[in-house]
Amino acid sequence: MRAMTIVPGRADSAAVGEVEEPPPSDGAVLVEGVLAGICGTDVELVSGGFGSGPPGSDRLVLGHESLGQVIEAPPGSGLTPGDLVAGIVRRPDPEPCPACARGEWDFCRNGRYTERGIKEAHGYGAERWRIDPYFAVPVPPELGRYGVLVEPASILAKAWDLVDQVGERSWYAPEHVLVTGGGPIGLLAALIAAQRGYTVHLLDRRDEGPKPKLVRALGGEFITDLGQLGVQPDVVIEATGSGRVVAQSAQLLAPAGVMCLTGISPSPDPIDVPMDAVNRHLVTRNAALVGSVNAAKRHYADAVGVLLAADPAWLDQLITRTVPLSDWTSALTKEPDDIKVVVDLRA
Repeated sequence: MRAMTIVPGRADSAAVGEVEEPPPSDGAVLVEGVLAGICGTDVELVSGGFGSGPPGSDRLVLGHESLGQVIEAPPGSGLTPGDLVAGIVRRPDPEPCPACARGEWDFCRNGRYTERGIKEAHGYGAERWRIDPYFAVPVPPELGRYGVLVEPASILAKAWDLVDQVGERSWYAPEHVLVTGGGPIGLLAALIAAQRGYTVHLLDRRDEGPKPKLVRALGGEFITDLGQLGVQPDVVIEATGSGRVVAQSAQLLAPAGVMCLTGISPSPDPIDVPMDAVNRHLVTRNAALVGSVNAAKRHYADAVGVLLAADPAWLDQLITRTVPLSDWTSALTKEPDDIKVVVDLRA
């Protein structure tokens, strides 16, 4: 069968590869691939920067943002043929560590976890894949193709979970939210903020294309420079990975504010940061910075709720391009108005 493949560690090895049918050891549920989302992690994997295939394999099937349709499912799994599902990405380490043993594999302590389509496990970017029922997230039929957004939305569901946990160390009533970065992660962060009733301010360098319209549709403000921000943000969701933006945004936090870092820049951004000033601001205002990566199972369920509550027309504008599996590598080249590009695994 066809799949989105690379040779881990080898730049520009992306191809439409012929791979074996998924083995039963991958899980009891057989799924037909419908869509796979492309993100910056996939671009880095293709560049050879990181990634590893399953033991004994010299290739890795990509695709950690998934949407599939169940072909076969065992009795008692809670799934039936025809159901839509998204696959959870991370799997607990084999020991397991204390975090993995409690279902918090996103906080794995020893690094021995595996990740579908990233680390030591084939992804969902194939015509068919298997999964254990526990790691299959039911996608309501009314979500349809927007179910491919469940995985990225889970990242933000976790980020907001962490913001809430940190914020509740004291009296907590956020009003203004600054989101830095207008990619899919930033826009989904803004969506959740708007659903919570917060005032949204989103920073992005480019004020052309669909991003400003999407922000304004949420009732938010779109800015291209932090100097345009006329409020002190109670919460910052940082999705650029730029050290410069992180440092500048941290110094804008209101007293007891919380910044959640969700982005990692693929290229170095050497800057001269006045760390004494950043430190003074954080300390004197009881502000906090927290990093976040991946998500736990409960965050996937939260993500489904977020997407169900969203305007389908808004979600439709978030997915700006769909390419066939036969030409999936074209999704790696970003076009000017791209936000979220997905691969049609049936084409």
